[in-house]
Amino acid sequence: MNQMGDSFLDAVERNVEMQSQFLDAWMRSIDETAMDETWKDGARGYARAYQVWMRAAEEQIERVHDAMEGEDVPLEDFRDIWLNAANEAFKEVMGTTAFALATGQTVDNALGAKEGFDQLAESTLRAYGFATDGDIEEVGKRLVELERRQHAVETKLDRILEAVEE
Repeated sequence: MNQMGDSFLDAVERNVEMQSQFLDAWMRSIDETAMDETWKDGARGYARAYQVWMRAAEEQIERVHDAMEGEDVPLEDFRDIWLNAANEAFKEVMGTTAFALATGQTVDNALGAKEGFDQLAESTLRAYGFATDGDIEEVGKRLVELERRQHAVETKLDRILEAVEE
C-alpha cells in the first residue's frame, strides 16, 4: 500500500513539475513585442496564480505523504491549503491591469444595459398610463416652483396689507 501511495505521489509531483515547466516555456516563447503591456501584466498575473496553485498541490502532496507515513494530519489542513491558495491566486489575478480593464469594461457594459432597461421600463410604464420616475421628478420640480411663487405672492400681499393698514 505504501509503495502504491509513493508511486501515486511521485506521478502527481512529476505532473505538477511538467505543468510548471510548460507554463515557464510558454511564457518565454511568447513574442513580447506582439503583446501590449496590459496583456503582459494579465499573463504574468495568471502565471503567478498558476504557481500558487502548483505550490498548493505540492503542499497537499506532502501532507498526503505525511499521513501515509503515519503522521496525524487533520482534514482541516487540506481545506486550509486550498482556501489560502485560492485567496492568494485571486489576489495575483485581481491585482493586474488586465483584470482592472476587464472589470471596467464589464461595469461599463452593465451600466449601458441598465440604461437600456430603464428606458424600456419607462416606455412600458408610459404605455400603460403609469407615472415614471421622470414624471414624478417633473411634478416635484413644478411643486417646488409653485411653492416659491406662492411664497412670493404671500410676501407681496403682506406688504400690501401693511401699506393699507398704515
